[in-house]
Amino acid sequence: MSAVLGLIEKQRNGETIEQSQIKHIVNSFVSLGLDESDTSKSTLVVYQYYFEKPFIEATRVYYDRESKRFVAENSVVEYMKKAELRLEEERARIDLYLHPDVTKNLTETCLDVLVTSHCNLIRDEFQPLLDAERQDDLARMYRLLSKIKDGLDPLRNRFETHVRKAGLSAIAKVASAGSEGVDPKVYVDSLLQVHGKYRSMVDEAFAGETEFVRSLDNACREFVNRNALCTTSSTKSPELLARYTDSLLKRGSKSSEESELEELLVQIMTVFKYIEDKDVFQKFYSRMLAKRLVHVSSVSDDAETSMISKLKEACGFEYTNKLQRMFQDIQISKDLNTNYREWQERTFDEEDRKKMVDPHFQILGTGFWPLNPPSTQFISPQVINKTVERFKSFYFDKHSGRKLTWLWQLCKGEIKANYVKNTKVPYTFQVSTFQMGILLLYNDSDVFEYSEIEKATALSPDVLDPNLGIFVKAKVLIPSPENAKPGPGTSYALNYHFKAKKIKVNLNIQVKSEQKHEAEDTHKTVEEDRKLVLQSAIVRIMKSRKRMKHVQLVQEVIQQVSARFPPKISDIKKNIEGLMEKEYIERLDGDEISYIA
Repeated sequence: MSAVLGLIEKQRNGETIEQSQIKHIVNSFVSLGLDESDTSKSTLVVYQYYFEKPFIEATRVYYDRESKRFVAENSVVEYMKKAELRLEEERARIDLYLHPDVTKNLTETCLDVLVTSHCNLIRDEFQPLLDAERQDDLARMYRLLSKIKDGLDPLRNRFETHVRKAGLSAIAKVASAGSEGVDPKVYVDSLLQVHGKYRSMVDEAFAGETEFVRSLDNACREFVNRNALCTTSSTKSPELLARYTDSLLKRGSKSSEESELEELLVQIMTVFKYIEDKDVFQKFYSRMLAKRLVHVSSVSDDAETSMISKLKEACGFEYTNKLQRMFQDIQISKDLNTNYREWQERTFDEEDRKKMVDPHFQILGTGFWPLNPPSTQFISPQVINKTVERFKSFYFDKHSGRKLTWLWQLCKGEIKANYVKNTKVPYTFQVSTFQMGILLLYNDSDVFEYSEIEKATALSPDVLDPNLGIFVKAKVLIPSPENAKPGPGTSYALNYHFKAKKIKVNLNIQVKSEQKHEAEDTHKTVEEDRKLVLQSAIVRIMKSRKRMKHVQLVQEVIQQVSARFPPKISDIKKNIEGLMEKEYIERLDGDEISYIA
């Protein structure tokens, strides 16, 4: 037997041997256990005792000695290559001249000596390889350690920590510009870059293994929701993601190709998956969608529908119900405008129609659109008043019981600057209705005092002042005294020498203070909605369970609402107390709560 083991050792050392001799001997040991008269009584006892047992022992001794020597003289990476090669050689040896019965013992012995005995040494090399992004070597380490019990557990934890740090570092660089000035595209691109890099590593180096995917997801969830930009508010990520989505879905987006835009929307959903405050994203997204629909500035209906479908798939029907209803309102409004034009043709003669404004109306359901009434009073120009009255006459004839609230802050139009000298084609100003109200005053005079404009339009200073500022900056109006701020004592004259590069001049620009106010208002709405969501969940649970321990109720509420946002325990407790005061529920003896029918 020692001669046979000697031959095998020679082959392991790289020498050429006569393999058929070993195969004959192995077969001889096996045949000694055969019972020709009854194959069911055949055994491998002789083979196992005289060949397999000493062979396994010799294998252990050989690789124990070789592995220790090799590790002492070479790098861990080189050792992993050697170990993988040896494991492959032993697998091949079984097919060449060993009996299949040896497979389990031989594999376990080789793994024990070559991998398990050196697993700590191998694992210690994981971080340097990760830092250097050496995917081939990481893949080799994964293949080796995946073969032993609990071999990969420490690596998954280290990988998660590494990815989290990489994400936090990437966002810290973005945040260094200041949270107010962060470009949503730069922010989202940074998140996607980190995710894409390590998702690729999981697929290529770690064979897409489920537990490594979970580690990646845990890390991404951390740096998406708790990074340098989220120090003041955890809702910064969903807000920036919604703003980036808005920029893609607006007409004029650089991603003009449908396939390219669709790919970008898929990437947005990759980040969205990790967002914890999904209700915040919904609020910002719905407000921005409302503006795109109202201003007819969507890149395409197909793109909008695609995004809503993705959100519906991720969060369910309830999450996107209002978004879909908004779309329906726009479609109904298109039909309504067609009917209105037909009504005008029947009601007014051609001469009268030529003098009319060419309007487009949108009827938006109060319950579905995240829009507020105007924050200021407004005396609309006479030409707009007449248009509104005509439409009301048409609309109330069809819907007598309804009420219309005019959202002047969202209305816009175009007016021609016929007064400008030295231009063959008059400029067309694209303006908001508030701006239109200011500029149309200049049909009657070239100069107006601030107080006169304020009185004629009834606009509040926080709306009037920024719009006058836009006109001054664009040199449509000239203030006096020069560089004077809007207010009593300042007058504004029409600039007859106005010049612009394009015939169409967009003056309907949102000022930063408006955007900030909108963001604050959105966050306020989120807090109010969360209160209602928590109260609904508490009542729903208690109605079903009738009686519950306080702690159990808190845990079940967390479980029910965490898909929308991570609730604070203090908020849940506060709402439980509030519902007790309203007598929906009551506290019993001890820590038990009961539902009041």
